[in-house]
This record gives sequence, structure tokens and C-alpha cells, in this order.
Amino acid sequence: MKRTTLSLIAGTTALAAVTGFAALTAPSASGSGAAKPAARLPVEQTRLLCPEPSTSDIADTTYTSFTPVAQGTDGGGKAELVAAGEQSGDTSGSSRSGKGGKDGKSKKKSDAPTVTPKAPGTPVTGDGSGSDTPALLGTATGRFAPGWTVQETTQVAAGTGRGLLGTNCTAPDTEFWFPGASTAASRTDYVHLTNPDDSAAVVDIELYGKDGNLKSVVGEGITVQPHSTEPVLLSTLSAAKENDLTVHVSVRSGRVAAAVLALDDKLGGDWLPASTDPASSLVLPGIPKDATDVRLIAFAPGDADADLKVRLASPSGQITPAGNETLHVKGGMTTAVDLGPLTRGEAGSLVLSAGDTPVPVVAALRVVRGKGDKQESAFIPATAPVGTRASVADNSAKGSTLALTAVGGSATVKVTASAGSEGGTAATKEFTIKGGTTQNVAAPVPSGLKGTYALTVEPVSGGPVHAARILQTTMEGVPAFTVQTLPDDRGTVAVPQADEDLSVLLKK
Repeated sequence: MKRTTLSLIAGTTALAAVTGFAALTAPSASGSGAAKPAARLPVEQTRLLCPEPSTSDIADTTYTSFTPVAQGTDGGGKAELVAAGEQSGDTSGSSRSGKGGKDGKSKKKSDAPTVTPKAPGTPVTGDGSGSDTPALLGTATGRFAPGWTVQETTQVAAGTGRGLLGTNCTAPDTEFWFPGASTAASRTDYVHLTNPDDSAAVVDIELYGKDGNLKSVVGEGITVQPHSTEPVLLSTLSAAKENDLTVHVSVRSGRVAAAVLALDDKLGGDWLPASTDPASSLVLPGIPKDATDVRLIAFAPGDADADLKVRLASPSGQITPAGNETLHVKGGMTTAVDLGPLTRGEAGSLVLSAGDTPVPVVAALRVVRGKGDKQESAFIPATAPVGTRASVADNSAKGSTLALTAVGGSATVKVTASAGSEGGTAATKEFTIKGGTTQNVAAPVPSGLKGTYALTVEPVSGGPVHAARILQTTMEGVPAFTVQTLPDDRGTVAVPQADEDLSVLLKK
């Protein structure tokens, strides 16, 4: 062996001794050295982005920050929300936003609400008002990171999109699907793009209607400057007036958070969150039992057509909606169908399952409550199951409903109500949901509650559970409401078992 090789091995061995060189250990033939399963450890950082809450000067917005108590975290860390920086100043970005005199307007940091939690397990709130409340960039580290959630809830008393608007602030990503948007004359829909990073993001927005792609070069190559937000008015991307659209947001470089603000002249407004990733079977949980109209919007990416079985998971089991047993979705086209007053006074969730040939789809519901000029609307996207744990903040003692759906076998879940934002003691209950049903459960309420509280859902046994929270209030006789789904909070990450093994340095 050459002297240089010996020197290299000696140097590398010394380095490994100092740094603790680690290698995955392969299982031995006898099985005695079988690899251990990956450990689930709490995440150390979470990023969440909150869109500009409203274009209305009379909007009142509340932000609620909450982190559930998690095992295995250290005592450090913090969670904070700061105002997004000045919007992109280029003229193309300003013309796309379609916000009149507010184009390119700097959102002052003084307008940002103060939301600073002191410890996990207790929510904290902050307020904003008017149309100048900025988009917020959020970061949680250490013990505040695992399962961190922020709820943005806005009340608008009058005007286009009046009602109760709510959304969970979302993590940045590179692709989003929004079935349920519109460019109809009665609608004013924006897609909000927020960039948390130090470099600009480049984004494409595609619109798909009943006849396919609404081709437009205006939605290509939209630049979102670092630490800023860009609201894009959908009607500036296409002259077509489509009642039902699917919006596809794809990021060429960087990453963004995306959400659609859907405002209707007569049916109020709400946030349309992104559907879960395309799949051949989907669950849309939490349809209010007093819904007066339910509209299903679905889209099949690609060229293949999808045939879906449509079922309502009710408290007594799965029901086939009369006249809407199946739904045919043409590839690359948006399909919508009115399901009417689907729930008829009972809790319900919509379940879409594949026909003979599974084809991935995305889907959402537009739900209406009330009648005549006292109607209000909200959206329910298809969502992933709770998984390990999920939380939702800004609950009140009387205005919150928790819907749990077990599509497969029966499931038992633990539901924890946190301490109140202004006082109260946490409480916990367990619920068993029969397979194929949806239950609006009597979720626990903190004893001595003051302020609002968070709900955390954790599966205990059985099959997968999908969940949603319905917030309700009455505004000038209008049954205002908003629905937030509860997918897994991704509060833990799998870390493979690693052992120190210096012998890898000698292997060729």
C-alpha cells in the first residue's frame, strides 16, 4: 500500500474520531443485526405563511397561533409572525394584481399583529383591521415547531365577499391545485402567492375550465419577490367567464405558499385552500348539516378520463346521492355538479372512490348555508387523513363543530381542547367513529374557558380518520361560516437508525 494511501486513511480516521462518523448498519445474514425502524422525532423548524386577509376597509381579522405539547423537544425556541416586505414593484406584477390603487403598496410593519406565544399548549391571538393588514411570514423553532398552526379568521360585515372568512396559514411548496375557483361576473377571485425566501420565486398559473386549458401567457413567469406577496386577480389571466375553474399553481424556481380568495356578490366569500395531491380516492369532510346547496368541482390532471363513485358518509353509513351515483371527469377538464341540500339535517362528508380504472383527481366542494339574500358560502377541499396528529385553532364554546369521518374501518381518536387563550384548563375526550360514517362530535371545552382554544385530534386505534372544523356565527341575519380541514400536522420526521462504523473507511 502506498504511503499516500496510508496517510489518507490515517487522516480520515482521525477526522471520524473527532466528528463521530455515522453510517447506516446493514442487517446481517443471521438477522441479529437487523436494521431498526426509523425513529419519529419532533421537527426543529416550521414555516407558515398567512395571506393578506381582505381587500375590504371594514374587515376585522384575528390570528391565532398554537403549538400542541410534544414529547422530545428541548426548552428553547420561539414562534413569530412578521409582515411580508414590500410587494414586487415591477409593472407587470402590479397590473396582474388587479387591486386598483393598492397595486404595489407597501404593507407597513406597524400594521402587522403581535402574536407571540409564551409556551406550547396555550393559544395566543393578535388582531388586524382594514385592507392594509399585510401578509405574514411565520417561523417556529425548537419546542414551538412540532405541529405549529396559525388560523386567520376575518369578518367582513358588508360588500362583495361579506361574511366569515377563515384559513389555516400554510407551508411553502412548489405545486398547488385549486378546483372551485371562478371568473364568473359575480365572482372576484384572487390567487395569493407568498414567498418566504431570500431569493425571488418564479410561478406559472394555469386555468382549466369545462373545455380544458384557458391558454394565456399572462399567467406565465410571475415573479414573486423575496419575503413578499403577490395577489393575482384571476380575471386578468383570461377573458373567459367560467363558473367553475381549476387553478394550477406551479413554481419554476423557489417556493411559495398559495391560496385562493373567492369573493361573491351574493353568496359571501371565503378562502379556497388547495386540494390534497391528485388521488383516485378522495374525502371531503365536514359538510354542515344545514347546508342548503352543495356543489362538487373535480379535475383530472392529464389526458385520462376518471369515473368516480360518489357517496355521502352520514352518521348511519354511506349513502348514494339520488341521481348522482357517479361522476365522469374528462381528462384536463373541470367538471362540476350540483348535489343540492345533500346532508338534509345530518352530519356528512363526501367520499369519492375510483371506478374500474383508477385515475388521479383533485376536488373541492362549495357549500352554501341560508336562503335568499341571507346566504353565505365556504369551501371544503379534498384532504389527507389526520395521520399522527392535527390541530386547529380559534375555537369558541358555542360556535365550533368538529366533524370526524372514518371511511374504512371503525376508528378511535383522542380529542384535546387546549387551555384558553385568556384562561382555562385543558380537557380530553375519546371518540369511536364507526366505519363508513361521519359524526359531529361533542368536542371537549376547556374548563373555566376564557378566550378561544385549539382542538388537537390524535388517532388511537383503527382505520384512518379525516377531520374538519366548522366555525359559525350570525352576521346581520346571515348564517356566516367557514370550514377548515385537519390533515396531519407533520410535527415529526422519520430519522433512520445510525451507528458509528469506522470500517466503511476501509471499504473499496
